Amino acid sequence: MVWSRRGRRNCRNMKKIVLLVFALFNSGVAVATPATVDYIFDGDTFAAYVNLEDDINISVRVRLMNVDTPEIHGACDSEIRAALRAKERLAELIPVGSVVELSKIKDDKYLGRIDAYVKTADGRDVGAVLISEKLGRPYSGGRRAGWCD
Repeated sequence: MVWSRRGRRNCRNMKKIVLLVFALFNSGVAVATPATVDYIFDGDTFAAYVNLEDDINISVRVRLMNVDTPEIHGACDSEIRAALRAKERLAELIPVGSVVELSKIKDDKYLGRIDAYVKTADGRDVGAVLISEKLGRPYSGGRRAGWCD
C-alpha cells in the first residue's frame, strides 16, 4: 500500500488522539484502565474495548509490553506451532468477554495499537505467566531474536 503524505499525517494524528484520550482518562487516581477482551490476535496481542466514560467506548489492539511470543506467520514450523500454543494460552488467561486491567499504556508503532502491561481479573500479570510457562520470553523493546533453531 502506498501512503500519501496526507494519509501518513492522518494516521499519526489518529494515534495521537487515541493516546490523548487514554492520558486524559488515566490522569486521575486510577492506575489501571479496565478493558473487555474482544478477540485474540496471537500470543502477545489482543483486541479490547475500553470504556472511557458511560458513552465513550473505543476498540484498540493491545500488545503485551513485557513479553515476546513466537509469530503465527513464523519462519519455521516449530515457531508456528509454538505461536499457536501461546495464542491458545493467552485465550485461556484472558477469554473473550473477560475484563482485564491495562497499565503503563504507551504508544506502539502500529496505528490503533497500544503497548500495556495486562493483568487478569484475579491480578496475574499475563506476560509474566506466559514467560513462566515458557510460551514467551522477556521483551523490553528493540530487535527481537528469532524462534527457529
